[in-house]
Amino acid sequence: MKSVNRNITLIVLGLVVALLAACAPQSPATLRLATTTSTEDSGLLDVILPAFEKEYNAKVDVVAVGTGQAITLGENGDADVLLVHDRAKEDKFVADGHSPARYDVMFNDFIIVGPESDPANIKGMATAPEAFKAISESGALFISRGDESGTHSREKSIWKAAGIDPAGDWYVSAGQGMGEVLTMTQEREAYTLSDRGTYLKRQADGLKLVILVEGDKTLLNPYGVMAVSAEKHPGVNAGLAQKFVDWLLSVETQQMIVDYKINGQSLFTPDSDLWNAAHP
Repeated sequence: MKSVNRNITLIVLGLVVALLAACAPQSPATLRLATTTSTEDSGLLDVILPAFEKEYNAKVDVVAVGTGQAITLGENGDADVLLVHDRAKEDKFVADGHSPARYDVMFNDFIIVGPESDPANIKGMATAPEAFKAISESGALFISRGDESGTHSREKSIWKAAGIDPAGDWYVSAGQGMGEVLTMTQEREAYTLSDRGTYLKRQADGLKLVILVEGDKTLLNPYGVMAVSAEKHPGVNAGLAQKFVDWLLSVETQQMIVDYKINGQSLFTPDSDLWNAAHP
């Protein structure tokens, strides 16, 4: 009888231990997000990521670099998911097998900003190449990201469209993120190409640069999200990455994106298929 009682006690204790283990808080899973500096500098990630972390008991480790560097992290299997803005590089990333698919997330646009004095007299010009040509011909200072980011890639395409290979004392390659370049541009009374989201955030913090050229269709700035392929990179957290993709594209998260505003202006326009279907 004692043996039976002992066995029952052991069974009960085992059940209690199992129940306590099941009820114990689980350590958050880690998601490595490689993204462009504009999503961080704009303040968007600070607004939306806590909701994902809470819903999925996750900790998102953000690496905010230029898009080129973010894609390199994905190619090396050093990120689980990418949120970037250079469509040609994104399409190549998928074509090379590093991700199963790329999805539209949101967009804003690029703008050419500079000092209110506008020494190159570009204010109100209709196209970005026209403005870049005027800056070059005037010898006014231009600060380039110079970091192979999505913004830098777009800048280079504008110089090419203008028929100019920028070089000389008037052209400075900073090798820095958007926030740092905007600060440098203001300090040196120069011009630069910026995404609108980061500019608006910095303007709200006291940046004095003004928008001089905007609205050119070549300045549209779409963002895409891509989960890194587990087949290509077995070490990635593919399951959590796909949950992040699905969450980011959901109508609820897209609403959070459009609701994020500074001085009454949305910094990004949601653009997922689910959002567009719900808002025809």
